[in-house]
Amino acid sequence: MAQLLAVEIIYRGVFQKTLAKNITRGIVLAAHNEGKLGISFGRYGDAPERNGIPGKSFAIVASDEQTLEAGMAQYEPKQVDVTVVLDDTLCKGTESWAWYGLRPVNSALKPGRTLIVISLQDAPTLLKNIHRREQPYKLGIVKGIASFSGMWVFKDDHTDVRVLGTIAKALPELFGLASVEKFINEKLKSSLKVTSARTAFERFSAVDVKPGQGNPEELFKFDLPGWGAMRSGVSIKGQPQGGPYADPVTKELGGFRPARNELFKKYSTRIMRPVVNFATCTKCTLCWLNCPDASFDVTPDGTYDANLEACCGCGICEAVCPVKDCIRMVNESEFHDNNSQWVEFKKDKGAYLKSLEATIQKAEPIEKRTHGFRYRGQYQEQVPAALEIANKG
Repeated sequence: MAQLLAVEIIYRGVFQKTLAKNITRGIVLAAHNEGKLGISFGRYGDAPERNGIPGKSFAIVASDEQTLEAGMAQYEPKQVDVTVVLDDTLCKGTESWAWYGLRPVNSALKPGRTLIVISLQDAPTLLKNIHRREQPYKLGIVKGIASFSGMWVFKDDHTDVRVLGTIAKALPELFGLASVEKFINEKLKSSLKVTSARTAFERFSAVDVKPGQGNPEELFKFDLPGWGAMRSGVSIKGQPQGGPYADPVTKELGGFRPARNELFKKYSTRIMRPVVNFATCTKCTLCWLNCPDASFDVTPDGTYDANLEACCGCGICEAVCPVKDCIRMVNESEFHDNNSQWVEFKKDKGAYLKSLEATIQKAEPIEKRTHGFRYRGQYQEQVPAALEIANKG
């Protein structure tokens, strides 16, 4: 009986592009060891070479050539048997190509199939961000931090083979562990990687996610006009300038909020976000002046509030802020909404500052990390720690 199986890898471009390619290539070659046919390929979003933009790689495996050709006839698989998310901050959704808006990471997963996430968090925490759906599925976690292995500046931390071992456990119809080990021995020539794949296979387990379980947020989407509804000729819609807005407590108008394109939201690219201490802000304007995406609103108080739908998390604001801990970049996985920080500060300053203190404590020291448009992931000296995490499970 003809069989067609598909795996999608959701990754952060450009940094995880090679890692995703190596995993899909490994899937196809492991399947070849069981006499199956396959192909791997990449598919990007609207801006594939911008740092942080979500991208996808696919592997399609079939039992015969005709079935494989039928699967290849689609631009990308509409349904997949396994989805792998290489950075857990992507669990908040991925922006697809052609202005479809934000899509849940589990949107293409067949009912009952498995979503695999690289993360140090547990399933209940991840489900605060993974959007609910009407069909059940399974959620499994491969313990680790977001990996850039495959880039020439980063050491190999075995994420590729750990994922292959996990897939063998989650989808045995695709290939077994023996086929993965044969691929590693013949192509990668590493007995240590064989051990990593086997360990991942043995340790992996998945939890059942019931219909309706997960993040209830309604993702933004667009109604694309048909050809008969489009404006004539080539035109660019003008953008209003913006203006003052209301204080949430006094209701008085003040400050300045730029008008922003409702079709262009950048937060799906963000792996870290700025948190602002409005009590220590000196109103120096540097964050506002240096933000490359005009993401800061001038509040009626004269401080600066990051608009978290426009912010891409580059971290320039933290770098230029002259006041210690006034702006700190914190991992996006610590947050579950894009609400205004200034509004929360105005409602209850004491509660906001207490929450801010706890949040900043979770932020890594700046000398141990970089973010956004520079790098994020494992430096050479961090790899032993990553391997220790993998060994401990």
